[in-house]
Amino acid sequence: MKKTVEDIEVKGKKVLLRADLNVPMEGGEITDDNRIVQALPTIKYLLGQGGRVILFSHLGKIKTEEDKKDKTLKPVSEKLGELLGQTVTFIPETRGEELERAVDGLADGEILLFENTRFEDLDGKKESGNDPELGRYWAGLGDVFVNDAFGTAHREHASNVGIAQNIETVSGYLMQKEIDFIGGAVDEPKSPFVAILGGAKVSDKIGVIENLLEKADKVLIGGGMAYTFFKAQGKEIGTSLLEADKVDLAKSLLDAGGDKIVLPVDAVVADKFAEDATHRTVSVDDIPEDMMGLDVGNETVETFKSHLDDAKTVVWNGPMGVFEFENFAHGTIGVCKALAGLEDATTIIGGGDSAAAAASLGYEDDFSHISTGGGASLEYLEGKELPGLAAINDK
Repeated sequence: MKKTVEDIEVKGKKVLLRADLNVPMEGGEITDDNRIVQALPTIKYLLGQGGRVILFSHLGKIKTEEDKKDKTLKPVSEKLGELLGQTVTFIPETRGEELERAVDGLADGEILLFENTRFEDLDGKKESGNDPELGRYWAGLGDVFVNDAFGTAHREHASNVGIAQNIETVSGYLMQKEIDFIGGAVDEPKSPFVAILGGAKVSDKIGVIENLLEKADKVLIGGGMAYTFFKAQGKEIGTSLLEADKVDLAKSLLDAGGDKIVLPVDAVVADKFAEDATHRTVSVDDIPEDMMGLDVGNETVETFKSHLDDAKTVVWNGPMGVFEFENFAHGTIGVCKALAGLEDATTIIGGGDSAAAAASLGYEDDFSHISTGGGASLEYLEGKELPGLAAINDK
């Protein structure tokens, strides 16, 4: 069990808070404020308890001086101020006298946001390389550290692990939610436990499949990765996506998984990779040699539903087809609806494209938990230790 914000006294203390405010922006405007909204419960709690909050985050990647113009956190501070209904002081520095004076000038219940931590990467990847001196410096700004950035928990950076090596560290509400849901699904799932894995490549999900085969009752596989499994079964897959170097691996996974692994029974095939492609639904045993599979068919959705009926824990990571194209989104929509309709199950989306699909389809509120970290949730589902999470103090 990790320490949480509720295990520490914060009144009058300088509280360092690492959040994931890596929001999409265009022309200096935030196009989706979901990550800011997700950070609010922890921020509000700390301010309400009289903490003096020193908030920070990364935003994109910084490779040149030019990148700094589009990757400043100033718009985030303004949006956060609107959402909180109070002033969020923005400090356009990652270290130095201006930042230190602002930190020392904070009163109880006040908050500042300092500049994008990745600005430090222009000088030799100090942030993403976990420079010890930088971690010590940031730790020295506060009395206690709250890590609420699950999205970077799989990375060993100065702004998470580096600080934690120098100061008492606890989890925020969002981080704790990820631990409870994804960690719970991996470590102590209620049975029957069903995993649904999609996306383009087997190579992206090898570790996840191997780990979940040991824990899940069923592993349902869709998306582009399914065609490498079909090839391993000796089926004709036409011009469908294939990782030829992973066919033997897919065969060994099928052998190891036995009847745990459930593959699609039909596919929506098209003559080209395009929204307006000529398409039809065929059995996976009858894929034409000049066509490619871009979605699962209705029979597959019904088959998958039958394995979900009595499920108590479900984890979904990866779409069933090219859901960006309306003609090839029906499989993903069908699975999403099926999961959203489960009443007695804990349903978890492991971030990434599946989360985007659920959001775009309007099913966000129908899941027990939608992870905020695509890469981090994948590694967590693999059973890997996440450095940012490991660095949080145990109770």
